[in-house]
Amino acid sequence: MPIIKGLLVAVAVTCTANAAWAVTDRQVQEAVADEIDDLLPDKGPGGAAVAVRIDGRTLLYNFGTSNRAGKPVTSDTLFNLASLGKTFDATLLSLAVLKGEVSLDDPVAKYVVELQQGGDIRKVTLGQLVSYTSGLSLPQDHPPWPQANYTLPAFLRYLNNWKMSADHEPGKTFTYSHAAYMLLHVALERRFGMPYQALLEERLIRPLGLTSTILPLHRNSLAQLPAPLMQRAVQNYDDLGQAVGKPGDVQGFYHWPGTGQMFSSARDLGTFLAAQLGEVSDPPLLREAVALAHRPIAANPPYFQQAVAWEVRQGAATGDAKLVDKNGALNNTSSYIGLVPDKRIGMVILTNRGEQYAAKTGRRTLLRLALPETVAMRALEALEESEE
Repeated sequence: MPIIKGLLVAVAVTCTANAAWAVTDRQVQEAVADEIDDLLPDKGPGGAAVAVRIDGRTLLYNFGTSNRAGKPVTSDTLFNLASLGKTFDATLLSLAVLKGEVSLDDPVAKYVVELQQGGDIRKVTLGQLVSYTSGLSLPQDHPPWPQANYTLPAFLRYLNNWKMSADHEPGKTFTYSHAAYMLLHVALERRFGMPYQALLEERLIRPLGLTSTILPLHRNSLAQLPAPLMQRAVQNYDDLGQAVGKPGDVQGFYHWPGTGQMFSSARDLGTFLAAQLGEVSDPPLLREAVALAHRPIAANPPYFQQAVAWEVRQGAATGDAKLVDKNGALNNTSSYIGLVPDKRIGMVILTNRGEQYAAKTGRRTLLRLALPETVAMRALEALEESEE
């Protein structure tokens, strides 16, 4: 069924603020509609939900369909967040650090005691895990994506036998690792004595009032979502429009509770954007935790600086604006969250098609909103060159 590239806009004014330059709701709508077009299929099923937080207000935009029957995407449609869930991990960990409950310098083996008899894994700290500088990398972290799966005991056995590369500089050398975040989940479960999904709910999701955000249990690649949420979950597709899994599809190589992907809606993530822009003060220390999570820890030249989950860019390709963002990607979902904190602007993109470069769309839109037109055009040219 051909997709209709329609646009639905909802506006919620929550507070007043001064942006770096005046941007009207219509200008936001035009920028989003113009840039999002690259992510929408010319034919076949698929759509996107977008949230923009700007000058203290949240604007919501919806495009296309959530399934082949033509059900429209709405701001309450539920999407798999893929790696955007790591930004929740970053906020949760930073809150614990500020409360003095853990330190980024703590060895992970302090909490996961099975690793105390291992080798190189005993040297790895929580800070190195979340900044991708531990050197830990499993074959499942990179193409061609081997099919081997891990139970928790098998994962811990692997880690105890893991050897750090001889040329790796802990805390400095960047090596992407999803496995590092799965290990972080285990460490925090052990530290606080509760399942990771319960910890996330208690300390972050519930205080923020996020009613459509969840890290569900999963079985046979299907999230165990409550019925009301499952009814709002999208059908996911690959880049050619072929269905991948069922609504609530979860993918991964780690098979124990707390290792699946998070699900959320654009409406909920509009609130999360407000929190990441320092506009929310509950739970206590949240603003300070956000600032800590956005602080660069290591460099991945010439591309970006790595913070706690977040990537930080600043220079000609961003018009000298500080851009803090995170991309999410699976073969059946593409997502993005980005912030220009100094201008109090943020954006989330959620789609139900895989292999789409949502980060490019998000960065271009944010720069158009954050910078005067002439400055933005120069920055976009530089951004295009940097990504070639």
